[in-house]
Amino acid sequence: MPLVAAETCRAQITSILTAWGMEAEAVRVTAEVMLETDLAGVDSHGISMLMDYDESRRKGRLNLKAVPRIVRQNPVTALVDAEAGLGHPAAVFGMKLAMSKAKLSGVGVVTVRNSHHFGAAGYYAALAPAEGLVGMVTSATRSISVVPTRGSIPLLGTNPIAFAAPAVRNAPFRLDMATSSCASNKVKVHDLQGRPLPAGWVLDEGGHPVTDPAEAWHRLRVTHQGGLTPLGGTEEMASHKGYGLAMMVHILGGVLSGASFSPIRNRTQQPEDPDNLGHFFMAIDPDCFRGEGEFEADLDEAIDVLHATPASDPAKPVLVAGDPEVASRARRLAEGIPIPESLALQLRGVCERAGVPCLMP
Repeated sequence: MPLVAAETCRAQITSILTAWGMEAEAVRVTAEVMLETDLAGVDSHGISMLMDYDESRRKGRLNLKAVPRIVRQNPVTALVDAEAGLGHPAAVFGMKLAMSKAKLSGVGVVTVRNSHHFGAAGYYAALAPAEGLVGMVTSATRSISVVPTRGSIPLLGTNPIAFAAPAVRNAPFRLDMATSSCASNKVKVHDLQGRPLPAGWVLDEGGHPVTDPAEAWHRLRVTHQGGLTPLGGTEEMASHKGYGLAMMVHILGGVLSGASFSPIRNRTQQPEDPDNLGHFFMAIDPDCFRGEGEFEADLDEAIDVLHATPASDPAKPVLVAGDPEVASRARRLAEGIPIPESLALQLRGVCERAGVPCLMP
């Protein structure tokens, strides 16, 4: 698979967003989030999202001049309106606002409404440990792709949750996960790369596994017959808990902010109407609970214990959340970001419509 230098990917994203008419700072922030997402190995939420954003732009759903604004706030909370722009600038704004409140009051909680897709939740949670804080992020989602436990049609999104905490000797703990068996865009990545899906990620309307990625992606995006399983897969009790977790995430990211719930919104949404997605950001100052440095020291010890666990395969040491992203970032900075030919072809179309040169091989 062709490897493309990170700065080439950044330049490509930047040229496209600029041609669309986004403000320079919004372009910088969005390109940074998307690039770091690809470097972390989350191929489903980086540069491969440009086709989706282009579709929303051409339908008139995106406010390309959006500037996030605070609607209401107090010392520890705030509500932000993303003004129907791409979610990345509003999410960075919201997380940094929560962090500033946490530094003053010990905790900060910010919700965002009237937003669009914001990429990988883990990026925003990871902003907190860089400043000695604990971060948590959740988001409602636009697409309806997850079949509720005992259901036959999809009603929920993949509703992500991310959590990050600072250490000293070790990389920060960084958990980033969907509340479904996989993120729906991972099905897209499997389709782009021509790789079959694991059985249990996607079911048809009869509850049978779908392993062909093209068929699964068509079901998720076009026919809506069957869909992703909740976290826990096909085992009913585990699936039920995953379904409940997905609803918890929507309550925090969507209901609390006053954003939309996709099954309800889709009844009346016109092609040009914004998605009105909601996000949730929380930051906690551990020094409010512990002496300075004690939290990080204890977390380091816990991570060390996990790393020291005897591995079932000596060639594959025990991983802690955040390890794969750190390893991927180092490797891809050195070697480049893999861009399948099928993705490069679609990016060429985006570039043509934007009137900018395509930098992909």
